[in-house]
Amino acid sequence: MIHRIYINYKEIIMYTLIAVLIGIIVGAIDAVFGATLLAITDIRDNNVMKIVPFLPIAGVAIMLLYKRFSKESIKGMTLVFQTGLGDNDRIPKSLIPLVMISTWITHLFGGSAGREGVAVQLGATVAHTIGRKMKMPNNSRVLLIAGMAAGFSGLFQTPLAATFFAMEVLVAGSLQYDALLPALMASFVASYTSHFLGLEKFSVVVQDNLDFSPTMILKLIVVGIAFGITGGVFAHVLSVSKVFFAKIINDPMKRIFAMGCVLSLIFLALHLGRYCGLGTNLISASFSGREIYIYDWILKFLLTILTLSAGFQGGEITPLFAIGSSLGIVLANLLGIPIEITAALGYAAVFGSGTNTLLAPILIGAEVFGPQNILYFAIVCSLAYVFNGNKTIYTAQKKFDYFSHYDGSM
Repeated sequence: MIHRIYINYKEIIMYTLIAVLIGIIVGAIDAVFGATLLAITDIRDNNVMKIVPFLPIAGVAIMLLYKRFSKESIKGMTLVFQTGLGDNDRIPKSLIPLVMISTWITHLFGGSAGREGVAVQLGATVAHTIGRKMKMPNNSRVLLIAGMAAGFSGLFQTPLAATFFAMEVLVAGSLQYDALLPALMASFVASYTSHFLGLEKFSVVVQDNLDFSPTMILKLIVVGIAFGITGGVFAHVLSVSKVFFAKIINDPMKRIFAMGCVLSLIFLALHLGRYCGLGTNLISASFSGREIYIYDWILKFLLTILTLSAGFQGGEITPLFAIGSSLGIVLANLLGIPIEITAALGYAAVFGSGTNTLLAPILIGAEVFGPQNILYFAIVCSLAYVFNGNKTIYTAQKKFDYFSHYDGSM
């Protein structure tokens, strides 16, 4: 059966105009958040021995902030997913300052965490707040997706990847096409706004230097599977680890303090803070010819999981970028593949595997490393998506069941 689609142009125009406003607001917040985070990272890197020992105290401060102002906000991305999927109808506005400040604290004192989860939460909260004031049907989900796209794009300035990330991440295997135009508009506006306000985009031009010989195709298959397993295992271990440590130390305050003590000692013992923060030092080293140790990716993998399991705030995607690019260096040397392109493939594919998304990592590869390599990203990211075990870092993400939606008609 062919279903006729009726388009409400007035509704589309209204959503798109609102998306422009969302993009401006979120892009400006991302610029402040991102610039402050970079400044904090510089301060920490220049004073590692003086600052990192205070990580456990910083953790207690984070928990006190949430306890005092909004216990609900600590759910973070889970709140965003529940709202987008219709299981929740409110994201507190207090989430915005709380998640920004707590993430700054985490990074200042050396926690191994990301930033994109924060940006997506910021965008979703702004969009949800605006959406609640609108009297339009379905505004909560459509505008929420637009806000998520704006948050991601404003921070990374990859508007196409951000758009499709927001559209496909809520329900793995399904695209929310009704949010396409608002998400695209919010994403581009946020990207331009944050760039205008001084936030720089990370990008590396990676030249096409692979051939499509049978041997090279086989090697790409191997790295694609390896990246897929890595992202899937990261997501699974993160989920199990959070539950495990919550059982071992039930009190969140005691847990973050105790684990903070252990983590601060580990961070200082392992190359004096090499694995603190976002992991942008590992990403930069991967694409500048500086030394990457064979164990960098696994230590970043484990320490990010421990940091987030303890209760410190941030995200997972930038560490996934770091894990993927540094693992790419190891695999490139092992298999005899050009190093830079393999690191780029790992950067995108491990992110896609960990988030259980397909189109977003392919597009982020093209937007960060150049469109000339999109075919390689499509091959490797597709394999990573297939071999991630259907795992995800987002526990509230739903899985699309094709057979429950298919009625056999055409």
